[in-house]
Amino acid sequence: MALDQELKAQLKQYFALLEGPVVFGLSTDDSEDSQKVADFVHEVAQMSDQLSVVEKELPLKPSFAVDTPDEETGIVFAGLPLGHEFSSLVLAILQVSGRAPKISDELKAQIQGIQQELHFVTYVSLTCQNCPDVVQNLNIMARLNPNIHHTMVEGGMFRSEVEARNILAVPTIYLNDEEFASGRISIEKILENLGEEVAKADLSEKGTFDVLVVGGGPAGAAAAVYAARKGIEVGLVADEFGGQVLDTLGIENFIGTEYIEGPQLMANMRRHVESYKVDIIEHQRVANVEREDSALTLTMEDGQSLTAKTAVLATGARWRAINVPGEQEFKNKGISYCTHCDGPLYKDKVVAIIGGGNSGIEAALDMAGLAKEVIVLEFLDTLKADQVLQDRLNELDNVRVVLNADTQAILGDGQVEQLVYKDRESGEEHTLDIGGLFILVGLVPNNEWLPETIERNGRGEIIVDERGATSLEGVYAAGDCTDQVFKQIIISSGSGATAALGAYDYLLRQG
Repeated sequence: MALDQELKAQLKQYFALLEGPVVFGLSTDDSEDSQKVADFVHEVAQMSDQLSVVEKELPLKPSFAVDTPDEETGIVFAGLPLGHEFSSLVLAILQVSGRAPKISDELKAQIQGIQQELHFVTYVSLTCQNCPDVVQNLNIMARLNPNIHHTMVEGGMFRSEVEARNILAVPTIYLNDEEFASGRISIEKILENLGEEVAKADLSEKGTFDVLVVGGGPAGAAAAVYAARKGIEVGLVADEFGGQVLDTLGIENFIGTEYIEGPQLMANMRRHVESYKVDIIEHQRVANVEREDSALTLTMEDGQSLTAKTAVLATGARWRAINVPGEQEFKNKGISYCTHCDGPLYKDKVVAIIGGGNSGIEAALDMAGLAKEVIVLEFLDTLKADQVLQDRLNELDNVRVVLNADTQAILGDGQVEQLVYKDRESGEEHTLDIGGLFILVGLVPNNEWLPETIERNGRGEIIVDERGATSLEGVYAAGDCTDQVFKQIIISSGSGATAALGAYDYLLRQG
């Protein structure tokens, strides 16, 4: 296959950073797919004198290993690592050449200390924005420890294997032929799942922050930047920087940027935050916040604590469950939440989408080009999506909408096979034969941990005033965890700025 000029230009820039020779161990057969992969590997290798190709026997064909002349790294790509996985290939090549991965010394030491033999396989789709993080994390582990091996499998080229293992969501990770994890996962979480004790940063010497932001999404990032620009001590604590936006593919309504993907937007925001003096504390979850005299104490789930004069809570939200029989049983076994990630796994199947808002209709539009039929189920008697989306939906022949549909149960044997819903007008129950289900019915704020001193509404959202202040003195809140009416990235960013300025004004008034 011929690389386009844009990819060639990118590779030329990246390969200028190579620190040593890299050998592609190519394993193919007589198939058309093998020819595609072979052409790709040889074309990439021609981009630098540091790259070469040799024949190699690997379990999956077509595939190729990324090795050094003297060492097998355990890093293998099965299929074509294009789309979102192109970055995974580039990073693997650079790291195998000798460039150090960007992880802490403590984490590096933990990975290198693993004694057991670990064979990871990650199933991906090239449209999945979450998959590269997982692939890159496991590649780093394989590069650092010869006991660890990792193969990325592109599901489109290995459909028979995907179907044999009943994989209906990506990324799905297997370890030593047993399912290990599904969805985006950090190196720290991988180590925890392996039973490793992950060392967390000691927070005891952090001192007192002027503003401590809780959450690493758009609201938290904006709050951190606006607070830091005031020249005060700012910290940001989060389980993972990026928030729910990492699960968003195409963003076309962030003013000033016509199109950007969620992971790229949050990478940009992180760089912006890091350009200021902000202490970013990751892999920590806050379990409580309370006021003691003139300071706030924020206690982590691991028992450590941080102190601050003010705090901005920006903990975001997660997809709402519909709480019907079968929902938990079939999660990642036919029930998905991201059409960009999992859509290709449902090619030529009948899929249902629960939810008639913007997210649901956007999902229906995405799936219409892949699925045999798309059935949209809406609880109300009308769709709630923007009219422009409804107009596009009405142009499609393989999409139908069912209004007044109250989902009763999700049925199947090992995977989703049927959905039962009740017509709210007639009371009649109907059963749909489906091969997949996407549930997109709104958000639930991540506020379960909050004390009663922080007032919330009936939906569990933090009640804030025009400055972002909550009912607890010195505590502000922003983004999807609050009662702001519209849940949009740009609105969350604005509310983060408002809350930070509100907190700064509070500090000024306290003297």
